Amino acid sequence: MPLAHRDASEITGYHAHIYYDADTRDEARSVRLGIETRFTCILGRWHDQPVGPHPKAMYQVAFEPDEFPRIVPWLMINRRGLDILIHPNTADPVEDHDISPIWLGNKLDLDIDSLRQFTIERAKKIAGD
Repeated sequence: MPLAHRDASEITGYHAHIYYDADTRDEARSVRLGIETRFTCILGRWHDQPVGPHPKAMYQVAFEPDEFPRIVPWLMINRRGLDILIHPNTADPVEDHDISPIWLGNKLDLDIDSLRQFTIERAKKIAGD
C-alpha cells in the first residue's frame, strides 16, 4: 500500500535558523542585515547559547510561504559559510524539524527528544491537564 502524501497547504509558514558561534557572529550579523533589508519576515532574538532543540547559538527568521521562493535562494548564495536549518511550520513541530527540513551547509544534530517532550507538555497544558 502506498504511503499517503501530505498536502503542502498544511504549511502555515517557515522558520530559518541561522547558526553561528563566536568566530562567525559577524557573518551572521551580515546575513541578518541582508535579510532585514530585502524580505518580509520576522527576525527573532539572538540566542548566544543553545536553546530548545538547537545545538548552537542561532537566531530565527520566520516567513510566510509566499516568501519562500525569494528568501531561500538568497540564503543559498549568501549564507557566508553558516549552517542554516529551514523547516515548514505545520501542526507537527517534531516532524517539521526532524523529517521535513532542508539544510544549507552542514546538518546539525538537533535534540529532537527535547522538542518531542516540549510538544507533549504543551499539548497537555492546552488540554487542561
